[in-house]
Amino acid sequence: MDHNEEVLNAWSTLEAHWRIPINDTPLAPTPNYSIIRWLISPILRPIVNTKLNGMHHIPRKGAVILAANHLSHVDPIMVIASVRRSVRYLAKDGHFKNAGTAIVMRATGQIETKRGDGGNDALTNAADVLESGAALGIFPEGTRSKRTEAPFLLPGKTGVARLAASYPHAVVVPIALVGTRTMMEPQTHKFPRIWRPVTMNAGKGLTWAEWLGHEKGGAMTKDSLMAMKDLEDHEIRSQLALLYRKFTDQLMQSLVSLGAP
Repeated sequence: MDHNEEVLNAWSTLEAHWRIPINDTPLAPTPNYSIIRWLISPILRPIVNTKLNGMHHIPRKGAVILAANHLSHVDPIMVIASVRRSVRYLAKDGHFKNAGTAIVMRATGQIETKRGDGGNDALTNAADVLESGAALGIFPEGTRSKRTEAPFLLPGKTGVARLAASYPHAVVVPIALVGTRTMMEPQTHKFPRIWRPVTMNAGKGLTWAEWLGHEKGGAMTKDSLMAMKDLEDHEIRSQLALLYRKFTDQLMQSLVSLGAP
């Protein structure tokens, strides 16, 4: 048994402390998703000034977390339109109340979340996507950056790390979106200026299983994890919080390295 397997087996003994519960309901089917892409892509491709780099890093199947910076309302659209598989985002319920956007939300399989729901409910909805072996789109910052000067990237929230930890074999792919705010600046542009250049840089993905025991990642060993098991519950939560924070900070640094402004 190699080092990663030993570490992962020890990690599994702590499952009661890191496993995110699921709703255990199948994802809504998206029969119109491919049709929309087939109809719209040929129209937009000649006029949208988009450069895609590193798309080969995104797995074509299996659970994957696509983690991107968030500057504009067009960010999820850019990811969905660029990735060659269905991508599901958690979308606020307001998008489902508007007749125009609701059609697109449901056709592409986006997941409605209530504004009054807590963070744990949102994580459960996100876990449903990964449990189904699908692609989850997420913005680690937790919200769209409202900074008016660079650097625009906000500190990452640890929800992405908790999801990765709960699905240790899901590939987490960092994606830097560059130029989307210029294409459509919130509260300034009512419609996207699709002629404005946008670059999407996808980096090499990493799983929690690979990161946890890596010397430059979590740096955990079988013994250190087994020792954690014997701690009090609040001490275990504290140790896990440190791991989540470290994973998230390294992910955010990857976004910076890929060019996220």
